[in-house]
Amino acid sequence: MRQLLIVSALLLATLSAPRAQAPRASAVKPLDIYFIDVEGGQATLFVTPAGQSMLIDTGYPGFEDRDVNRVLAAMKQAGLTKLDYLLVTHYHNDHAGNAAAIAARIPVGTFIDHGETVETDEGAKSLYAGYAKARAAVRHMLAKPGDKVPIKDLDVTIVTAGGKGLPRSPGQGAPNPLCAGFTAKEPDPSENAQSVGSLIAFGRFRILDLGDLTWNKEHELACPTNVIGRIDVYLTTHHGLAQSGPPAFVHALRPRVAIMNNGPKKGGAAEALQIVRSSPGLEDFWQLHYAVDAGPSHNTVEPMIANMDESAAHYLKISAQRDGSFTVTNSRNNLTKRYTAPK
Repeated sequence: MRQLLIVSALLLATLSAPRAQAPRASAVKPLDIYFIDVEGGQATLFVTPAGQSMLIDTGYPGFEDRDVNRVLAAMKQAGLTKLDYLLVTHYHNDHAGNAAAIAARIPVGTFIDHGETVETDEGAKSLYAGYAKARAAVRHMLAKPGDKVPIKDLDVTIVTAGGKGLPRSPGQGAPNPLCAGFTAKEPDPSENAQSVGSLIAFGRFRILDLGDLTWNKEHELACPTNVIGRIDVYLTTHHGLAQSGPPAFVHALRPRVAIMNNGPKKGGAAEALQIVRSSPGLEDFWQLHYAVDAGPSHNTVEPMIANMDESAAHYLKISAQRDGSFTVTNSRNNLTKRYTAPK
C-alpha cells in the first residue's frame, strides 16, 4: 500500500501540474457523461450539447432513497428537469430498481428495454411489475439489435438486446485472431444475458455500455469478427466481475480508457481487472470505488478512484468533443485528465 500511495502522489502531482493550454477553437458544448456512484450498480447519465438526456439504469432501490437522490443530484448539477430517455439494460435491482421511483419524481419521455423479464421468481416478477406500471404511462421503445435511439446530437446504436447481438454482414471485418484462445463459460439463463447494450457515438468519440452482458454473449460480438470496432471508452461490463469481459472481446475493442462502475465489494475482480488493464492501447483505468478484494496490485492508482470508501458519493465525469478528444474528471479530488483527438 505504501508503494501505491507513493506512485499515486507522483501521478497526481504530474497530472495536476500547470501546463500550457493550446488555444481552443471555440466554446463548443461537449457531450457530458456522469458515472454516478450507486455502490456497485449502474446509473450513467448522458447530457447532449442540445440539452437532451439519457439515463442508463437507475441503481439500487431502498437505502432511504440513497441512489434515487444521487441520480437526481447529478441531474440537477447538469441543469436537467426531465429525462428524455431512460434505458434499462435488464431487470435486476442494481440496474432497474429505481426506474419507477425516478419516473414518479421527474418527467420521463421514453422508456427503453428488451421486453419482458425472463426470470420467474417472486422478487423478479415484483420488480418487473412495478417497472412495467411506470413504463405504461409514457412512450416505450422495445430495443432490438441495430435500432437507433433518436436522441439529438448522438448516434446511439443498440448492439445487444433480449439475448441477441448485432447481425454480421457477409465479409464484414477481418477475422479476430484472439478468438482462437476463447474458453466458454456455462450459459447464463438470467436477465444478465438479456442486457440491452449500446454503442454511443458523438462525432468521432465512441463509448460502449453493455450492462451486465455475459462472457459468452460478448464473445459473439467479437468472434469470428469484431462487429463493434474500436472504441474510446469502455464501461467495464458487469461492474468488472469475472463472469464478463473475455480477452477476445475486450482486447479487440482496444479502448483508450476504461471506467469501472464497481462498489467496494461488488465487482472489481482481480482476473477481470487484469484483462482490461492488459488491453492493447489502454491509456488509463478509472474506478468508481477502490475494490477491496482485488488489493492494491490490481486497483488503479489512487487519484483515478472516485471513492476510496463508502463515506461519500463521488462521481466520474467525461466531457467529450466531436473530434474524439475528451476529459475525465474525478469529483473527489478534481483531477482532470485530457485525452487528445485520435490522429
